[in-house]
Amino acid sequence: MTLIRFTRNIQRHIECPPTEASGSTIAEVLESYFKTNPQARGYLLDDQGALRKHMAIFVNGTQIKDRTHLSDAIGEDDVVDVMQALSGG
Repeated sequence: MTLIRFTRNIQRHIECPPTEASGSTIAEVLESYFKTNPQARGYLLDDQGALRKHMAIFVNGTQIKDRTHLSDAIGEDDVVDVMQALSGG
């Protein structure tokens, strides 16, 4: 199973404990996670199911490419890190 973790700054807004989730894509892993933590869905995804602009997801340290459909492939031993994206200027 894939390990999914959330940074501490997200934990200040919504409880998202790390857990293992099943799936072969980011979308499937998130759906598996949302079954046990449904309130996380609205914080991470917009009303179209895409990753919100202020969020970022990394798989084994590499940022995902598909923020809209979340179709990036996931392996059973992968680690998914979810964090708030940084912006500024």
